[in-house]
Amino acid sequence: MAGTGIEPLFPLWRQPTDALAERMIAGGLVATLTSVDPRQLDPGFAGRTFDRALTAELRNARRPSGEPVDPCGERGEFHSCVTAGPMFSAPIAVTTGDVVERGGFVFCDLLLATA
Repeated sequence: MAGTGIEPLFPLWRQPTDALAERMIAGGLVATLTSVDPRQLDPGFAGRTFDRALTAELRNARRPSGEPVDPCGERGEFHSCVTAGPMFSAPIAVTTGDVVERGGFVFCDLLLATA
């Protein structure tokens, strides 16, 4: 941002991510893990809902190096798709689809749920 005249704000920078994950879940955020780096996290996590059960498992998970897994995926362990939360006017109804490995990553498709 240097030279743009815009001052970036990082309200979540350096906050403990285990507490942040809990606040997001308690606040009503709904997300699904859509991409997992199998070099850092078991591929079976792809397609899982980001909830307290998941974060409890992530607290005990270890990378192959022995380092702990970040409960928010801040070290590239996973990516997620948020489908509901206080910032949404309405939830996006989805179901999980196929789980595939592509380019060294494991992906879980999210499909719009049909009525």
